[in-house]
Amino acid sequence: MLRDHTIEIRVRYSETDAMGVLHHSNYLSYFEMGRTELLRASGGSYRDMEERGRFLVVTKIGVQYRASARYDDVLTLKTSLSKISFAKLEHSYEIRRDGQLLTTGETTLACVDREGKVQRMSELFPEFFANRS
Repeated sequence: MLRDHTIEIRVRYSETDAMGVLHHSNYLSYFEMGRTELLRASGGSYRDMEERGRFLVVTKIGVQYRASARYDDVLTLKTSLSKISFAKLEHSYEIRRDGQLLTTGETTLACVDREGKVQRMSELFPEFFANRS
């Protein structure tokens, strides 16, 4: 599985406020896009995972806003898998416009089954646990 992946996102008009600034809530959607594309680039799929009865749920999120993004800006989102452990994944994010850092963030996700019971990450990502004792 890849540790980092980058995508480009163009800010749509519907994602902005009355001043043409990207609304803060949309950064969370962008982070989800980044996680999804990181998994896809690694050969995985959220859909396949969910069909197997495993779900990744956000348990913690943080965002640090440094500068505003505006309508029609082309942003670069770098998503990094920071840590993987028994029951959680941690990601970090950087959003840039023309190299300028606009926003950073981090999320923690837990793996659960259909009943909401915590499941081992090793079932989803065995390659990270293969060499552990």
